Formats: sequence, C-alpha cells, structure tokens
Amino acid sequence: MFVLIPAYEPGPRLPGLVADLLRADPDLDILIVDDGSGPAFTPVFAAAREAGAQVIAHTANRGKGAALKTGFAHIARHDPDADVVTADADGQHTPADVCRVADALRRDAADARSALVLGVRGFRGDVPLRSRVGNAVARGLFRLATGRQVTDTQTGLRGIPSDRLAWALGIPGDGFEYEQRMLLRLGPDQLAAHEVPIDTVYLDHNASSHFRPVRDSIRVLLPVLLFASSSLAAFVVDTVALLVLQGLTGWLVPSIIAARVLSATANFAVNRRVVFRARGGPMLAQAVRYGVLALALLASNIAWMSFLTDNGLALLPAKVVTEGVLFVLSYGVQRSLVFPRSDAEAPARVPISRPDHPAAQAPSSLTPTRSTP
Repeated sequence: MFVLIPAYEPGPRLPGLVADLLRADPDLDILIVDDGSGPAFTPVFAAAREAGAQVIAHTANRGKGAALKTGFAHIARHDPDADVVTADADGQHTPADVCRVADALRRDAADARSALVLGVRGFRGDVPLRSRVGNAVARGLFRLATGRQVTDTQTGLRGIPSDRLAWALGIPGDGFEYEQRMLLRLGPDQLAAHEVPIDTVYLDHNASSHFRPVRDSIRVLLPVLLFASSSLAAFVVDTVALLVLQGLTGWLVPSIIAARVLSATANFAVNRRVVFRARGGPMLAQAVRYGVLALALLASNIAWMSFLTDNGLALLPAKVVTEGVLFVLSYGVQRSLVFPRSDAEAPARVPISRPDHPAAQAPSSLTPTRSTP
C-alpha cells in the first residue's frame, strides 16, 4: 500500500507527516512527488526522505494532476499490484484518516471489490468561509452536472485500487481540475465509489493551500455550464413554440415535433460552435449523429409528455419534468458520440500492464532523488 503525496512548496510539517504515517502503519510506503518546488525547499524534502519517504521530482512545476499521474506511473512500474492512497502535503489529512482510507481499500480487496474510496469532510466547526462556500458551490455544480451526490468533491484523500491506476493515468488534466475530472468519469466509466468520513482540519485557515475552490471547480465544469445554458435557451425556444403551436392547432404531437425541429437546429449550431468547440470532426457527420440523437430524444419526449399529460399533469409542468430527465442523457451522448474528441485531442493513455513497458516509464521531466529500492 502506497501513500502518494504531491507536494509543491510544502511547509515544514511534511517530514512530521511522513514520520507519523509510518508510526501509524509501518506497512505503508510513502512516495512524495516534488512538483518543481525549487532549491529553497530542498531541506524539507531531504527531511522527508530522512523520515522514511521516497522522493521523486519534477524539474518544473506542472500541477497537482501531473504530479499525481507521475506518482501513479512510478508505482505502477515498480509495484503494479499496490493500492494507492493520495494525500495532501499540508498536514490537513491526519494519519488516522489516511489509515481509514487505506483500511477501506484493504476491505474492498478482501471482498474482490474495485471502487474509488473518498475521504470526505463534514465541514463542521471552525472552517474558513472561503473553503465552506467554495465546497458548497463545487458540490452543487457537481450534482448539477452529473446528478450524483458527493459530499466532498475537493477531497485530496482518495483510495485508488491497483487495477484502476491505468484508468487514473488516462484522465486528462494537469492541475487541480484533474481530481474533479476523476469524479466526473465515475458514471461514464461505471466505476463505483464510496465515502469514508474524515476530520475537517484547516491549519492556519488553509493558508498553505494553492487550491481556488470556486474558480477551479467552474474551470472544469465550464463545458457543462455552457451546455446547460445552451439547453436552457433551446428549452425556452421549444417551450414557447410548443405552447403557441398547440394553442393554434390543438394538436399535441405535431406541435411537439415542429417545436423540437426548430429548437434542435439552433441547439446544434450553438453546441458545435460554443460548447464543444474543442472537439473535431466534419460537420455533416456530427449533424447526422445529432439528428439520430434528436430523434431518440424526440421519441422519449413524446412518450413522457403523453404519459404525463394523460395522467393529469398540465402541459407546462409535464414539459419541465420531461426536459429535466433528458438533460443529463443528452449531455453525455453529445460529449461522447456527437462531438467526440479528435485523435489529436484525445489524452494519451499510459499502458501499465507490463512494468517494463517503455510507455510506463516516468516522464523525461522527472528526476529521481533516491534510487528505487
């Protein structure tokens, strides 16, 4: 079992954290990735090494996500059967909480269960306002984007089972957004996750943190927010057209079809140019895929609307309920199938099934500071 700690300009608590972790569980291996902290922090990393950690280093700062993936690749190369607990370097994850997550991984392994373990804080007590509000906003955005409730979307204390290291390496992102993208991939990749309650600890009011809760959360969820805005605009067009046409003709199904054709045309143009603008592919192929999706959603829309209105629900509430149900499905299909990444944009996946595979070697910007045992 490895404890992986990405560290950028860490404070003096890091060596003590290493010592405390090894006292709490001598079977742990501690791997620290120095994310380009620079010569001024050499004494801190030297003390951490003296306390029992292995330290490897980026020659320049690349971001928390990059440091985590460097650590995952290093562990997969040298000990591919090891589970990994990720923890922060600032001492806000207590040794007891790290051991709780490690024990949860061990229990999962004993039960032949492969799941992401999240050490989640309750945000009670003396919590800095910035962190309390930031996490509340991030939690709400995440639920809006995925329909999934996660108590603490910003937690850096996570358990990664060994068979999911390749999955973790394939998730794009080099900064703090990497950890949110990991959570966003749970549903599409059908990976289970469960939570372990941990203490809420903020040292010096979280002064050492480089994380910006609201800004970094919005950054990773921006495509979802743009999609929501585009869908809301299409919903308004669709709803107004439906109400007008149904009022003029009295025909529900033809009015639904005509309103959907009008709104879908506008929605396709906006999604292609604004929401998924980084995704390549010829417009004709995208239009065909979008048309197939639109027909499927239209059939679902008709079925839901007919069912709800036949059972006594008014037209406008039925429309709201139906569109809400179809929103999440539409985003996932458009992101994955209608406007997929081009080959040049797709993140490189690092094969780690063979420890000696060249692609599993550490990046060229990685400098080991101690020979591997």
